[in-house]
Amino acid sequence: MSLEFSGEIWEWRGPAPFYFVTVPEEQSRAIKHAERFLTYGWGMIPVRAHIGQTTWQTSLWPKNGLYVLPLKDRVRQAEGLGVGQTVVVRLEVGPARRKP
Repeated sequence: MSLEFSGEIWEWRGPAPFYFVTVPEEQSRAIKHAERFLTYGWGMIPVRAHIGQTTWQTSLWPKNGLYVLPLKDRVRQAEGLGVGQTVVVRLEVGPARRKP
């Protein structure tokens, strides 16, 4: 499953700050519908994410009925991103494909 959406970067301040983009309701619903085939536990959904020229493997986290995409520091730094910016995200939802 491939999805594309725009979202604003937000920060969760814990012992260490984490940065996320929330997956909008429509796309979260599509993921939730297929969740039982995708999750590896605790509702975590493996994805390959793309923002700008940067691609990385991560997992979506369930939060308040939606999913959130964690933004690694290397992604934010490579793309020059900060809190409050709106980004276009492309997701390939599902387990990572292994090269033969």
